[in-house]
Amino acid sequence: MLDLEKIYKAQERIEGVVVKTPLAYAPYLSEVSGSKVYLKKENLQVTGAFKIRGAFNKLASLSESERACGVVAASAGNHAQGVALSASKFNTRAVIVMPESTPLTKVNGVKHFGAEVILHGSNYDEAYAYALEYGEQNSMTFVHPFEDEEVIAGQGTVALEILEQYGELDAVVIPVGGGGLIAGMAEVIKSLSPNIEVIGVSASGAPAFKDSFEKKEAIDTLSVRTIADGIAVRDTSEITLAYALKSVDKIISVDDEEIASAILYLLEKQKLVVEGAGAVGVAALLHHKLKHLQGKRVAIVLSGGNVDVTLLSVIIEKGLLKSHRKMKVTVTLVDKPGSLMHFTEILQELNANIVHIAYDRTSISLDYGDANVTVHMETKGAAHQEEIKRRLKEDGYLREN
Repeated sequence: MLDLEKIYKAQERIEGVVVKTPLAYAPYLSEVSGSKVYLKKENLQVTGAFKIRGAFNKLASLSESERACGVVAASAGNHAQGVALSASKFNTRAVIVMPESTPLTKVNGVKHFGAEVILHGSNYDEAYAYALEYGEQNSMTFVHPFEDEEVIAGQGTVALEILEQYGELDAVVIPVGGGGLIAGMAEVIKSLSPNIEVIGVSASGAPAFKDSFEKKEAIDTLSVRTIADGIAVRDTSEITLAYALKSVDKIISVDDEEIASAILYLLEKQKLVVEGAGAVGVAALLHHKLKHLQGKRVAIVLSGGNVDVTLLSVIIEKGLLKSHRKMKVTVTLVDKPGSLMHFTEILQELNANIVHIAYDRTSISLDYGDANVTVHMETKGAAHQEEIKRRLKEDGYLREN
């Protein structure tokens, strides 16, 4: 069984390899939430996520003969990089099995640390099954992302650091996927500071662990769907669930819209790039799911920052639309010289900055001689957008989106 001594041992092992990440006061978050908020920035970890802690501790716990045989893991994300980097530190062969659909950037990220990559299966579960088989056939140690005592102990070192950096907390908020991080951290917190509330946050599109926690038995789901891929775990581990039932006070969930808004908030207000899994705690705070913590001292773990750039661009674009800093209008013009110029002159008068124009004269919904013009523009808030709409109606531009 996991105990505090095992986690202290893990802290000794990872020293000099793993970064002791900052626990920093977040003034904007504190102001909007009414809590005194501190962010544990594991997004600044050496591999961009906390996973290196458990992976390195696992490899450090192996015998020399076990390390000589190599290690194998299944992952399309942060665990893969953690195992790959850890293996390189021990000059150990590492094989990472990733689904065939894994983006090239993630494959290259693992290869950068010297690991071999095998692309197998259409999803994580197929890659996982193959990795177990491959490890058994080649006498290699399988490094599980969360269902392993040494891995859990390594993740628990996050809590040791938090309590060393600022021990006078009322609550710690932790992302939950497979449960390895919250299992290790909760063990530390309840052993050293039992009055601190431990709160887990999961993605509503990956409900297995939360449902299992509430029903006090391991429950699996048929599928998961969330932008927080780091916590998109389908099945519940009985090992991590047991620790959670022992030491975690509550688990709540946030949806993808809430996660996306938290990613954008952290980027804009805190100047931090955080992936979906790492942003769930902030999402819960921003969307008033932690109201009981108002006036309390709260640490939130930003578990990782390895967000896909394409996803990030979509989140930013949608965020600008929702916050009325961008808008799209479609108007119908008479298709003759000067019509478009007159339309754009109106927008110029209103100080709307055009960033994209699409001109369509062939749609079957149009009368002959007309054209649809769709304009994307930068605006200065809701009042500015209402002013633009009012003026366009006054000037006879009837169609809008």
